[in-house]
Amino acid sequence: MTAHPARFWVGLLAAFVLALWLLRHILLPFVLGMAVGYLLDPLVNRLARRGIPRAAAAGVIVVAAYGTSVAAVVLLAPVLARQVVDLVAKVPAYARAAYEALSPLLHRLEAGPGSARVAELAAAAAQRATDLLGPIAASLIGRGLAVLNLVMLLAITPLVAFYLLRDWPKLVTEVDGWLPREHADVIRAQSRAIDAVLAGFARGTAIVCATLALYYALALTVVGLESGLLIGLTAGAISFVPYVGTLGGATAAVGVAVYQFWPEWGRVVVVAGIFAAGQMLNDYVLTPNLVGDKVGLHPLWILFALFAGGALLGFTGVVIAVPVAAVIGVLARFAIGRYKESPLYRRSVHVVDRDRSRAP
Repeated sequence: MTAHPARFWVGLLAAFVLALWLLRHILLPFVLGMAVGYLLDPLVNRLARRGIPRAAAAGVIVVAAYGTSVAAVVLLAPVLARQVVDLVAKVPAYARAAYEALSPLLHRLEAGPGSARVAELAAAAAQRATDLLGPIAASLIGRGLAVLNLVMLLAITPLVAFYLLRDWPKLVTEVDGWLPREHADVIRAQSRAIDAVLAGFARGTAIVCATLALYYALALTVVGLESGLLIGLTAGAISFVPYVGTLGGATAAVGVAVYQFWPEWGRVVVVAGIFAAGQMLNDYVLTPNLVGDKVGLHPLWILFALFAGGALLGFTGVVIAVPVAAVIGVLARFAIGRYKESPLYRRSVHVVDRDRSRAP
């Protein structure tokens, strides 16, 4: 290790990534438990500073959070299940109405000179969509809805969160003792920067998603949209993906509104306005105040991380994609800063300045 430290760290990272990939099918409850523990850690710290034993504080907070979540699921599950069934049952009617509305345009395309090319492109697009959605649907049916996986998720997630909250200071002290003494200060500084990014994004985004989910669900229910509660909660829950929650929710809601309220265009405009107002609320009020600009995660980087995580590790990869992207972002900024302080960068700047001074 002392002779080749770079090889050691690269090998350790490769072994860690390989372990994640091999264990990807059982990681979800542990990852969710770690995420819950990370989100609730400030509350446990606050209670511990007031003299409450950390184990008791962790137990009370986990039980309260878990009980609140279970109560919300029990209360909303019947309504959401009914709306899911109704929405799925009406999909053929929505498709038929969309076809009838677009049939004049389709007939024109069929009669045009490029009709064969249009049909070929449409068939290719349909095949591509089937290829992409087929494995996802099979995964959901084969694993996501399995009773055993659900029981594991409900049982293991709170246990992981409790033990993480209870033993967090001990874990930090233990890991700190593993650090190479020569680089310990640098590693601690980068760890604090990573924690600041993760805390700003994870806790802020959780509040943003919850607020938008409540807003969309209530607003769509008030205007009388069919499956409004389901669409609103789903749109808010996926709002951590930039603009995807708004665009996806607006597309579904406006489509249902056109079918339901036709020809009352005013109510359709109201539904579209709900999502426009929600996006403005997110862009100008919620995200600036709850997430802020210090996170340093560009929307394109978040999108890439989510797609890459989903492709590599499935739903577990989606869950850990943004934290991993935040860590990579912090380390990349640190590496760029060190590069700009190195003789390699200063030498290249000196050469550029010299060439500019010689230019006529």
